[in-house]
Amino acid sequence: MNRAAFYASVRQRASGIFGTSLTQGQVNGCEAILDEAERRGTSLFHLAAILSEVYHETGGQMQPVKETVYAHSKDRNPSDATVIKRLDTAYAKGQLPWVSKPYWRQGWFGRGLIQVTHEENYRKLGLSKESALDLKTSVRATFDGMEKGLFTGKKLADYDYLVTRSPDVPGFKYYNSRAIVNGDTAGNGAKIATYAKAFEKALRDAGYSQKASQSAPEPKPAPAPPVAEPAPAPTRSGLSALVAAILSLFGRK
Repeated sequence: MNRAAFYASVRQRASGIFGTSLTQGQVNGCEAILDEAERRGTSLFHLAAILSEVYHETGGQMQPVKETVYAHSKDRNPSDATVIKRLDTAYAKGQLPWVSKPYWRQGWFGRGLIQVTHEENYRKLGLSKESALDLKTSVRATFDGMEKGLFTGKKLADYDYLVTRSPDVPGFKYYNSRAIVNGDTAGNGAKIATYAKAFEKALRDAGYSQKASQSAPEPKPAPAPPVAEPAPAPTRSGLSALVAAILSLFGRK
């Protein structure tokens, strides 16, 4: 994969994602995701979907963040108490209409590349409050969650399809795939589709191909050489047996 071509594509203003430049943090995040995709052999469509979700969930930062931390935020790592206070204030003002019951009071608010909330979801993904903010760990949780359906029960494979007019041409339902991470498809599905198509183009420009890094298969042991059958004992022909019998008669006393 040509990484330079990938970044050249996402930096184009027409891409509708990063704009004309990326920060080092954005590059580091993309690199970690691309490395994991190549290690796993993730398909181009699935990788575009993963990149688009991370882009959306982190506000384009491509780094694990706490909920309420945005690209313009000066404090990149506010205390848990600060995040809880922010969420309480927003909830009291009716700014979180989709929330029926505050989930953040015990500190289990959104963290990571994908904003994981609720203690049971942290446990399901093998995360702690601290590890969810580690880039490598969060990348692993993102791939596991989206591939296995650990966020909402929906997984990447649920949104693969074949183009009707060309049955051999695969496609992906980016709009609907928002349901893998969150049930707000009506509100954010279109954004996810826009981001994903930009990432898909960048991956194609970079020549990305699905190729899992696999260890060489163990060589099969060579078959044992066949055991030679013992040669049969020589048998006398009828003539030689007759000669032997005559000689034995003459030899008697």
